[in-house]
Order: sequence, then C-alpha cells, then structure tokens
Amino acid sequence: MQPPSLPHFLTPAGRIIGWRDGTVVRASGIRYARAERFQFPEPEPAAAEPILATSPAPACPQVADPRLALAFGDFYTDATFDEDCLRLSITVPADRPPEEVLPVLVWVHGGSYVTGAGDVPLYDPAALVTEQRVVFVAVTYRLGLLGFLGSPSGTPPNLGLLDLREALRWVQRNIAAFGGNPGRVTLLGHSSGADAIAHLMVAEGTAGLFRRVIMHSAPLGLAPNRQRMVQVMLQAAGRLPPTAPVAEILARESSVTKAVRRFGLKSGMPFGTQYGAYPLPAEAELDQAWQAVAPSVDVLIGATREETRFFAVIEPKLRWLPRLPLLGAPLTQLLVGATSKRIYLAPAQAFAQRHARAGGRAFLFSVVFRPAGDTFGAAHTVDLPLLLGTQASWAATPLLANSTWEQIHQAGRQVRQLWADFARTGELPAHLSIPDVLTVEQV
Repeated sequence: MQPPSLPHFLTPAGRIIGWRDGTVVRASGIRYARAERFQFPEPEPAAAEPILATSPAPACPQVADPRLALAFGDFYTDATFDEDCLRLSITVPADRPPEEVLPVLVWVHGGSYVTGAGDVPLYDPAALVTEQRVVFVAVTYRLGLLGFLGSPSGTPPNLGLLDLREALRWVQRNIAAFGGNPGRVTLLGHSSGADAIAHLMVAEGTAGLFRRVIMHSAPLGLAPNRQRMVQVMLQAAGRLPPTAPVAEILARESSVTKAVRRFGLKSGMPFGTQYGAYPLPAEAELDQAWQAVAPSVDVLIGATREETRFFAVIEPKLRWLPRLPLLGAPLTQLLVGATSKRIYLAPAQAFAQRHARAGGRAFLFSVVFRPAGDTFGAAHTVDLPLLLGTQASWAATPLLANSTWEQIHQAGRQVRQLWADFARTGELPAHLSIPDVLTVEQV
C-alpha cells in the first residue's frame, strides 16, 4: 500500500500514484504504450495494480551531441536512457479543486529527431502550470534510427510519430481524471517537436485528438524533397538487427549522419518524418491535407528572429567566421539571416497563410528576445526559458549569458499568459507587441 498522503488519480488506465512538488502535483513516467524494437507501438492496457508515477520518464537512447553543452551545460542532469521510453509525465496545480476543468498542453520536445527527452529539467512546466491553470503533459518517444528511418521492406518509417499519436490517444482516454479537458487539448512543440506536430495534423488517425497547436521554430524548410537523402541514409544504416545491442544501433546512427553531409542544409536534420509512409500522405498530397484540416485546428506558429545563430555559435566549423577581422560580423549576420529565413521564418509564414486561406484560425509570432551578453542573440531555443524551466535549471546555461532569472521570468510571464489564453480559447489579439520579447499577428 502507498502512503495515503501521496496524491492519486483514478483513471481508465488504472489508479495512478503521483507526488507533490511545491505548488504542483506530478505524475511522472507513466507508460502510455509499449513497443518492440522497430515495431509499431501498442497501447498500454489498464493496470490492475496501482501505477507508481514518481520517477521521470527515461530518455530514448541517443548519440551524445557535445555541442549542446555549449548552450545548455549539463542538459541531461540525472537522466536515464532506456528503449522502454514510451512514457508521459503530467503536471497539475496542487490546489486544483475537483470541479475545476483545465485546458491541456501536450509538450513535444525537440532535438532534430535524435536528441532530447520530455522530462529534462530545462522543460519543467511548474511556473506555466501554476500561473496559468493548465494541465501539462510531457511526452517521450523514440528517436533516430529507433524512431525515424524506415523503408517499405524493412523497419516501418515514422515510428516516433506513431508513438506520439498513441500518447495523444492515452490523453484523450485519461486526462479528465487529472482535471484536464479532453476537448481542449493543445499541442506545444519546439524545433523537430514542432515539425512533428505539423505532421500529426495530417497523420491518419489523429482527427479529434487535439484542437489547437503551438509550433516554435519548426524547421519546415528542411522537410520537402528528402527522398534521395533518405535512400542514402538507408544504405548507410544497412540491415538493422532487432536483437543487436543498442550501442550498435547508435553506432550505425552516427554512420548515417556522416553519410549525408553532402546534402547541405538538409543534413542538419537528416532524420524526420517520411511522406507516403503510414500514417502520412504522399508529399504531393500534403498541401491538400493541411488545407482539409485547417477549419478544425487553430494554429499559433513562429520562430526567433535569428534562428540559425544558435548553430553558428555551437558548430565548430562555423565558429571561426565571427572572428574574421572587419568582415566577420556582417558575414555572420548575412548567413544567419538567409538560412533563418529559408529554414524557419518563410516556411512558418507560408504555413500560417495557407492555413488561414483554407478557413483556419492562424497566428504568426516572432521572438526578438535577446539575453544580456548577446552571444546567441535571438537564436534558436532562446524562447524556451520564457515558457519552461526554473532558475535552478537555466541559471548556469551559456545560452542565457548575463541575464538574471528575474529578467527572464518577467519577460516569460507575459508569453505564458498569451500562450495559455490561446490554449483556452484559440484567440489572441490581432496585433500584439511585447517590447524586446515578441510580436504576434493574426494572419
């Protein structure tokens, strides 16, 4: 028997035992599905015994990227890694009365489809949950060769996307027991997580699983015309034994990444969704599919003003450029401006405009916030601490440079309010500007 002081939730999935953490209650590491390696996810059956949900979800095994430390320090503080990673974690206000029904935010983490996890400390939603009275669900799913590369005769493609669909089905069945409204589910994603959300909108079997989407820094400019690169990736991966040690799978993943470097910008995110493979339409049918769902999904999409400055700072091959006498700064700015527009900014605007023309509600945002110190500027990921994380998790990160947590927290409070308002109603002001933070406009 569990101590009676621990909070519990009676759900169709079973009796879930959570834990109190200051102003929030958490239920962590709940299994939403199971999957054999390279196989489709199967929904987790209802548990006869109580589910002890007091440990973070493990991260999917992944190839370590030392460049991340240049922005985030120790990104994986206390993390564990396990292929049994199809888990989700739920955070709710500790003082929620039984009659209060709250909007639901489902977090899909980024990391180029090869790194990241739902429960890393930088993504702590406590401030968002407490201030804005929302239920927050963080999902962990399969990555890299384990989740995002396949062929008709081999490993099924899009397994990580199917993991996310299974998590959303779990949310629909169970979130009411946590005070969440299953009819008011908003997907919130960053980078590849936002890219995944865009494709969940048109994936088979997702109708009715969510009402709204918020997409930060989706690299939609890298998504088209990937067939040739995917074939090279499959050749480099070779036959993947389902019983091989996970270290061998990760070694193959490194080989795949090296094999596609000649594909230019697209090689910056070689793994991803594959069109024409279940559950996605063919690439030629994508625009029509997005238009068809537009009236039923509200969209808030945008990017930071200097997205690719992040990679100019952390990529060893590019770090020499800003140091060039006289020409370094202007050349860097030119390169950052051109690549940010191509990969993030122009595709986000086009996505919002198509959505609006098709009868959907669409808002476009631009994050201009720059941490004090200005190494990264208004770069990729600089918007994350405005929404998620704590002083303890972000204070030591190089990304925030000389900014104080109070500065970050106060700027973020306004963003959290707006994003929660969108999750509640689908509405935002037609034109809005928060000086030195962001702008939003209805399309």
